Amino acid sequence: MSAQTCPADKGLNPGLMCQESYACSGADEAVFECDECCSLQCLRCEEELHRQERLRNHERIRLKPGHVPYCDPCKGPNGHSPGVRQRAAVRCQTCKINLCLECQKRTHSGGNKRRHPVTVYHVAKVQGLLEEEELDEETRRKKMTEKVVSFLLVDENEEIQVTNEEDFIRKLDCKPDQHLKVVSIFGNTGDGKSHTLNHTFFYGREVFKTSPAQESCTVGVWAAYDPVHKVAVIDTEGLLGATVNLSQRTRLLLKVLAISDLVIYRTHADRLHNDLFKFLGDASEAYLKHFTKELKATTARCGLDVPLSTLGPAVIIFHETVHTQLLGSDHPSEVPEKLIQDRFRKLGRFPEAFSSIHYKGTRTYNPPTDFSGLRRALEQQLENNTTRSPRHPGVIFKALKALSDRFSGEIPDDQMAHSSFFPDEYFTCSSLCLSCGAGCKNSMNHGKEGVPHEAKSRCRYSHQYDNRVYTCKACYERGKEVSVVPKTSASTDSPWMGLAKYAWSGYVIECPNCGVVYRSRQYWFGNQDPVDTVVRTEIVHVWPGTDGFLKDNNNAAQRLLDGMNFMAQSVSELSLGPTKAVTSWLTDQIAPAYWRPNSQILSCNKCATSFKDNDTKHHCRACGEGFCDSCSSKTRPVPERGWGPAPVRVCDNCYEARNVQLDVTEAQADDEGGTLIARKVGEAVQSTLGAVVTAIDIPLGLVKDAARPAYWVPDHEILHCHSCRKEFSIKLSKHHCRACGQGFCDECSHDRRAVPSRGWDHPVRVCFNCNKKPAGTFISLMTGKRLLCR
Repeated sequence: MSAQTCPADKGLNPGLMCQESYACSGADEAVFECDECCSLQCLRCEEELHRQERLRNHERIRLKPGHVPYCDPCKGPNGHSPGVRQRAAVRCQTCKINLCLECQKRTHSGGNKRRHPVTVYHVAKVQGLLEEEELDEETRRKKMTEKVVSFLLVDENEEIQVTNEEDFIRKLDCKPDQHLKVVSIFGNTGDGKSHTLNHTFFYGREVFKTSPAQESCTVGVWAAYDPVHKVAVIDTEGLLGATVNLSQRTRLLLKVLAISDLVIYRTHADRLHNDLFKFLGDASEAYLKHFTKELKATTARCGLDVPLSTLGPAVIIFHETVHTQLLGSDHPSEVPEKLIQDRFRKLGRFPEAFSSIHYKGTRTYNPPTDFSGLRRALEQQLENNTTRSPRHPGVIFKALKALSDRFSGEIPDDQMAHSSFFPDEYFTCSSLCLSCGAGCKNSMNHGKEGVPHEAKSRCRYSHQYDNRVYTCKACYERGKEVSVVPKTSASTDSPWMGLAKYAWSGYVIECPNCGVVYRSRQYWFGNQDPVDTVVRTEIVHVWPGTDGFLKDNNNAAQRLLDGMNFMAQSVSELSLGPTKAVTSWLTDQIAPAYWRPNSQILSCNKCATSFKDNDTKHHCRACGEGFCDSCSSKTRPVPERGWGPAPVRVCDNCYEARNVQLDVTEAQADDEGGTLIARKVGEAVQSTLGAVVTAIDIPLGLVKDAARPAYWVPDHEILHCHSCRKEFSIKLSKHHCRACGQGFCDECSHDRRAVPSRGWDHPVRVCFNCNKKPAGTFISLMTGKRLLCR
């Protein structure tokens, strides 16, 4: 552009002076306005400046008569409203700058500057220019938003309605590399949230559905893209309106708040209600406690360059009144934000998560509502990138997806005590300890990341679950924590010899480092409790769906049944002592409650003859004591003990007193009844292992149930294979996995491996899943549970 001009151009705008002072010292009249230099320039300054190579292509315009310049503070690089260019209303002769009305009030209303002389530009011209520019700008913005439509982002059941990032970007109708911020709105149902968004961002177009009906018109979470402000606008369901899934819908609001950069809380009440402060205060607490950690994890997991959780969003409280004054109107000396903070403090709520809280009010004497103040406040906040920066739409979707995956699942409304808008139950694991009832303190769905359950408090012992774990005391004193499991036999014993030792010496506790450290019946008398001598005990929590505590010394009966065929085939190779020991043990396992155990019968209760290894002990069905064969050779019915009308073995004394009715209480009869069936089955069992095989062929089902370890699922509860789901029948046999205790068909459980943590030191039947687990998995699980209860 040429800098030459004719002398007639001078004097056209006598109030406009050169603002550069480059060649004229600011004394000459302005003739040009350079938009890129942001200044008015005289002829000499314009010519000298734009001779420079870097300034040569600047666009300059020649000033026309009556030209009104832009406000200098507004358009300058340090202006208070970047991007918003206002026409000047006055020019300060002392400061030599042009000022709009707002900047004049801000900079020249106090001190000595209020005495500075000013030149007023022609008001009509200024107003006309402003109106013309605003009309052009509004027309341009309306045109940009003509095709914007909203879409359902998340439904009322917390299910995301877009399939992936590409689908999210396609529905937003924006570019994948476009940097966006997120603006969401909250408030009570019926307060006009959708209406507010439509008029604030889309110039009154019904992008978000509104309705005069009583039913809420916004169900779930809806989203739309504002191409003017480059923001994703999110409309949410109103508070106090939902009647079903209330807890899940409330939790959904916090997920939206967590991904937002700017939150509008819309209220139409004449006075600010406590619900507003409780909602924001509880949301802040829940955000810090549950969401900050998850957002940081999402940033690391997805490899995002943009941090998602430096601080929470900024909040604008948009308050519309009709009959009352706006907040702070009756206290001119106090700003509304200070009054809001005082209100939070009085209610015991502390909105520390939010980067800032602003108040914007409007009083509607006559409809429609004025949203221009809210729009200016939003634009000012959106320009502020010091706390939260714009990010790609894909990042927004990943954050929402991560929060939805983590915090999901049903929340029974009838079990919630709604003392808070966002109680911990909305975001923490719902599992409860079966023993003490304590809840897991980890976040929802933590099991997907391999994190075990954990409680804040210690557990209490429950006999039902026997939730004690043992550690070797000697290893603990040497600085190691080694778990030990009471079991039937030592790992060095063969299966049949281990059973024989179990019959005589009881269960063992074996440490991987110290070997066998305890036998329950090592001596005839004076055996001490292992807790007092060789092990430490701790009480651990019992969580639903876990494998239990992997300590069970009651699998001896099942071990015997598993090995009966092997032992029967080898009976000729066995000495009489182990054979009699096993037979005596099995007899005790299926004996009625009132019988004296074989291990306590050392001599005949009548003739006092001591029993030798090859002698047979007989129990009297009436009194339950042990006798030799000659002192218990008679028979008679004993119906009072549940043996029915058939004659059974009794001792001589009870036979002679057959006309005297035994005094058996109802409680005793109940206790005996549970074991009597097993003993009737055991009548087929003789004193040799060969006879035990007969018990397998005829009443094996009953013997198996009596011998079932505590962690096994009972046979009558197993209807189909736990793996392939095939239904069991006469042709399809049930098999128990020795590791997990579930029932499987033969095809799904034909693998063999040792399970020392369950007391099976030699290869036994396990299912496919347990066979895939590395060695020591069960012990490590038990150790983890013990550490968590500390």
